[in-house]
Amino acid sequence: MKILVGLVRASGGEAQLLGRPAGDRATRERIGYLPELFRYPDWLAAREVLGFHARLMRLGDARRAVDAALDEVGLSDRAADRVGTYSKGMQQRLGLAVALLGTPELIFLDEPTSALDPVGRSDVRALIERLRARGTTVFLNSHLLGEVERVCDRVCIVDRGRVVAEGSVDALVGETRGARVRTDEGWREYDIAHDEIPALVARLVAEGAHIHAVEPKQTTLEDRFLALVRRA
Repeated sequence: MKILVGLVRASGGEAQLLGRPAGDRATRERIGYLPELFRYPDWLAAREVLGFHARLMRLGDARRAVDAALDEVGLSDRAADRVGTYSKGMQQRLGLAVALLGTPELIFLDEPTSALDPVGRSDVRALIERLRARGTTVFLNSHLLGEVERVCDRVCIVDRGRVVAEGSVDALVGETRGARVRTDEGWREYDIAHDEIPALVARLVAEGAHIHAVEPKQTTLEDRFLALVRRA
């Protein structure tokens, strides 16, 4: 990720971003970036942090851009408070606001939900969906595979620097077989395709079974990830 945004020079190979070589200055003006580890001075207010970055970016209407970013991450009512008074989750929101300044075409988010509580993670997912809806591409790096599965269109799994799988979530997870059915006699597992479940239930009912619950087996992205890296 640092190579793509131009912070680290590649030791080999090639990388392009928005049709230009990684690190190209004009291209960097079109992207936003939230690092995994960042720190803003405790004595600055959130609005001052964003204002400073807006000046570095030479934004035409900096005040409007700052207000829009604060509103997007839900910090408008704490804009005048110092960073030192913020929780880790609020500081993460501030980092997101900095990444959103200037309405970039492409946003890199490195572990954006690592410091957030469940409500904060839900807010970040909603933000990513809003960005996607308006045509912004989000490059998300995360070890929380449940989050990845819920928000990403395409996934790339990297193990020790090597790509071991890439594609849509559905393609990576693959077809899932199996179901659990609970009757008066308890749970029982069946190795069948999901489209065969209605026929199975109908047959069990015809045989006199009382069906209490049916649970199709679901393979998750985390299951697939573990299988890939262990095999590798």
